[in-house]
Amino acid sequence: MTLSDAAVDSRAARLRAALGDRIVLAGDAEYDTVRLPWNRAIDQRPFAVARPESAEEVVDIVRAAAASGLRVAPQSTGHAAGALAGSDLSDVVLVSLAGMRGATVDAEARTALVLGGSQWNDVLAVAAPHGLTALHGSAGDVSVVGYALSGGLSFYGRAHGLAVGSVRDVQLVTADGTLVRASAMENPDLFWAVRGGSGAFGIVVSLEIDLLPYADVFAGMLLWDAARASEVAHAWARWTTELPESVSTSLRLMHFPPIPELPPFLSGRSVLVIDGAILEADAAAAAILDPLRALGPEIDTFARIPSAALVAVHMDPPEPSPAVSGHAMLRAVPAEAIDAFVSAAATQGPTVSELRHVGGAAARRPDGGGAVASIKADYLVGGVGMVPVPELAVPAAAAVQRLVAALAPWHADACALTFIDGGEVDRALGFGASADRLRDLKHRYDPDGLFVAAHPVG
Repeated sequence: MTLSDAAVDSRAARLRAALGDRIVLAGDAEYDTVRLPWNRAIDQRPFAVARPESAEEVVDIVRAAAASGLRVAPQSTGHAAGALAGSDLSDVVLVSLAGMRGATVDAEARTALVLGGSQWNDVLAVAAPHGLTALHGSAGDVSVVGYALSGGLSFYGRAHGLAVGSVRDVQLVTADGTLVRASAMENPDLFWAVRGGSGAFGIVVSLEIDLLPYADVFAGMLLWDAARASEVAHAWARWTTELPESVSTSLRLMHFPPIPELPPFLSGRSVLVIDGAILEADAAAAAILDPLRALGPEIDTFARIPSAALVAVHMDPPEPSPAVSGHAMLRAVPAEAIDAFVSAAATQGPTVSELRHVGGAAARRPDGGGAVASIKADYLVGGVGMVPVPELAVPAAAAVQRLVAALAPWHADACALTFIDGGEVDRALGFGASADRLRDLKHRYDPDGLFVAAHPVG
């Protein structure tokens, strides 16, 4: 909706009176800084940005926004801000949880209590001294809440399932401005819904998650020049069909510009990289890796490393970056699919074109799972196009979509919510059979549509 100038002034005044310096309004000096998401390609312009530092302040913000006739959108890091790109934020208070970071570990129970704005690096830092780790993604600076409650595909996923399965307890502020706890024993319907429905049901101020007993892991990458892309990609695809669930890897064809910020082995080059983790003893892991090593990679970093270092293996950008992306889940990657992938990825279109091996425990729904608990597919295809200037957004998005479309004959009826980077994507593929119940529970817990979620459920 579009607000009149008088309505804007009135609502702004009410928010300022209720929240003081916890609110940043359009026109304030800080507005153009605090509204920026991690993905700088997204120009989000909310009515205001709220910056709580406690659960009680989140309660105040939700109540003040509702009393002012405004909606609310939670955001921790903004990695997935593209999912809000199609939403009108002119009547939305963006609640930045960046001031609510931190985690504590119960080593005996192998759990962590994580504040709502925390990143995976926060969890790994406190888990590692206890020889523990988590079902994190490929980057350490991603939000724990957004990632875990939207599914979460980890390099531990084929062995241990989606990250959402590690969630044991959620504290969130609901649409009536109440701080509630949701677990298998307390508010079980809400607990089911938020595990997949995430920000559609409230603002999560803390999570309790299970940890994994890995102090170290056999992990790394293999790199070849892109001239060998077809040969290596076909070998990788055949190799994945016989792997135990202890092995999770991805294959990427990557194009890098000739800039000094990049290491020499990447600057100005196109390369093919296979990376991931093998949850086996060194000798067994090396035997599993032998068929790929026999292809003579230019670089081979696979070795036993501290588990906290796994987030560096995938070489995700360490700084906020403007980009567009897209993905699809795949039933299989036969030889014809690999040919289609290499042909589409060989152009200078998407900066990164990826095939990720999924399946295993990530494809099996566990007992007691929530709205999203598994992804029925064995592979994922995805592309990322960098957008250093706004004019490149359209051609970069088109290149990503061409890559994804090239593998259309093998698309599965599924999607990974954490890989969605556009408001136009049909979330029904991610929610599957849970969609109707999610919609009903959304109407029960948020009848007026107060919360604007990256992944709307109804």
